[in-house]
Amino acid sequence: MITNVFDMLFGCWHRRYSFPITTRPGQRRSEAAAVTGTYVVCLDCGKEFPYDWRQMKVVSARSYEPAMETAERQRAEAA
Repeated sequence: MITNVFDMLFGCWHRRYSFPITTRPGQRRSEAAAVTGTYVVCLDCGKEFPYDWRQMKVVSARSYEPAMETAERQRAEAA
């Protein structure tokens, strides 16, 4: 009960994650996978988190958005 309230207020605080999972092109993506294309899953509560292979760590969607916009702009300019 207290753990559920803590998760609701602060999010997942667990530290046991699955191995990073990368989705294939054309495959349905979860919200976490839509950020970087790769995600990990908390083994305690099942929540999914975006994972960045370059940084080798879990990233937040908010901190990754500017990098995604820059990459999309560069792809559009190259085409």
